Amino acid sequence: MVAAVGAGRILPVVVLDAARDAAPLAAALVNGGLHSVEVTFRTDAAAEAIRNMSERPDLLVGAGTVVTPAQVDRAVEAGARFVVSPGFGPAVVRHCQQLGIPVFPGVTSPTEIMMALDAGLDSVKFFPAEQLGGLGMIKALAAPFRSVRFIPTGGVNTDNLAAYLAHPAVLAVGGTWMVAPELITAGRWDEVTRRTSAAVAAARTGPEA
Repeated sequence: MVAAVGAGRILPVVVLDAARDAAPLAAALVNGGLHSVEVTFRTDAAAEAIRNMSERPDLLVGAGTVVTPAQVDRAVEAGARFVVSPGFGPAVVRHCQQLGIPVFPGVTSPTEIMMALDAGLDSVKFFPAEQLGGLGMIKALAAPFRSVRFIPTGGVNTDNLAAYLAHPAVLAVGGTWMVAPELITAGRWDEVTRRTSAAVAAARTGPEA
C-alpha cells in the first residue's frame, strides 16, 4: 500500500460536504491521471464519500484527519484502504496496526519520528509542511533518519511539488489545490481534471519514487 501511494507521487486531500459529489470527483481525478485520494474526516459526509469512491477499482481511497480509533473503524467499514492522521496518535496507530491497515501519522519533529519508528513505521506525513520549514526542514530531518519517507502536506502546490519530489526522502506530496472546496461546490469537474493533469505533469519533472 505504501508503494501504491508513492507510485502516484501526489495524494489529493479532499474535504467533501456532500457525499453526492464523491463519484464525479473521483472520475475527475482519474481522468486527470491520479489513482489515489485521501478523504478527510472533517465533515459528516466523509464515510459515505469514502464508500462511494471505493466502488471504483481504479482508485485507491484512504481516510484522512483520523484522530480516534472510532474513526478508524468507520473509515475501514466504509472501504478506506489506508489512514492518515494530522499527528502521531498512539491509539490510532495501534488500532490501525491491529486491523492490518496502513497508517501514515503526522510528524513535525525528531521525537515524533522516533515514535513512529518505535511503532514499526517508516512512512509518515509531514504537516503542515510549508509552515514548518518546507523542503529545508525535510532535508534536515532526513539526514539522521535515512530510512524514513515523508508525505509533505500543507502549502504544497504545482509550483513547488517538483522540488519536494526531487528529494529521495519524499514518498509523495499531499495537497488540496486540485480539489479546492470552491471547485467541488460549483461542480467544476473539468477544472479539477485540468489541475490534476497539470500536477501530474509537474511531478514527472522529478525522479521516480
